[in-house]
Amino acid sequence: MLHFEPAIEAEEPTIVKYVEKTHTGIETINLSRYAIAYITRGRQYIYDGDRRRQVGRGELLYLGIGRHYIESIPENDQPFEQILFYYTPQELQRVLMHLNVTYRITISNQHSCEKCRNGSCVVAEVGNTIRNFFQNTNSYLREKGSCRDETAENIKMTELIYLIVTQGDGCIRSRVLASVDSAQESFEQVIYEHIFKTVSIEALAEKTNRSLTSFKKEFRRHFNAPPHKWFVRQRLIHSRLLLISTNRSISEIGNECGFPNTSHYIKLFKRAYQMTPASYRTAHLEYHPTTESISEVEEMTQERVS
Repeated sequence: MLHFEPAIEAEEPTIVKYVEKTHTGIETINLSRYAIAYITRGRQYIYDGDRRRQVGRGELLYLGIGRHYIESIPENDQPFEQILFYYTPQELQRVLMHLNVTYRITISNQHSCEKCRNGSCVVAEVGNTIRNFFQNTNSYLREKGSCRDETAENIKMTELIYLIVTQGDGCIRSRVLASVDSAQESFEQVIYEHIFKTVSIEALAEKTNRSLTSFKKEFRRHFNAPPHKWFVRQRLIHSRLLLISTNRSISEIGNECGFPNTSHYIKLFKRAYQMTPASYRTAHLEYHPTTESISEVEEMTQERVS
């Protein structure tokens, strides 16, 4: 199983290579830092809301702070391999300042689109320059083995950020530059830490040092939904992925996802997906969806289970 974020030993950019020899299904990962990832072998699915997005070799992946659902798939009897760069807003700010002071590079963020605003991850194709960069990074990691060189990591992180911010406007460039806001990181991190905890909106507002009115306004700006609706949706999304990736009972899944009342959980699930959790699990096992939108399972089976 992939454990996407290692313990932070120092406040330096961290480069990690992950190898997955077998297909283990959908995995849940929690990020306390931002990540930029590149697949060197195999392919990956990112479950983002109601959509399943494929990431292949030659594509760059941005992952925000919080919970993600990922399925890594080896190909041609070869293990899945991926390189990730982890960073904090402070580390990114230091890199951007270095680029500005040393090379007189003025960086602004003008890009904005629905994908940038609403997605917790962004996928984009890259050119030969970034591909070559990750090939060289792969060779560096192979030569270094388990030895860590913080100076080399810092140089490579600086080079990667330079390549991203000088490629012109785009979603990944925009999200990377937006993540320099440490206040945003703090707010989002508090929210993600409490998705499955019993906590009131008033308590969350207090934890983020905001009034209730200010908290609700900022929450909608970050997540494009009111707090209660967003929390219920995140819990249902997590429960849906547990239904198709584990053999746990409906009550166990509901309880783990913050729905201790099984009947209430089933009612909420059916309202959101037009079928019960048990029917959804059966439908997935029968159809094994390969389309980009996993919501097509509901469309294919709605008439049969209604």
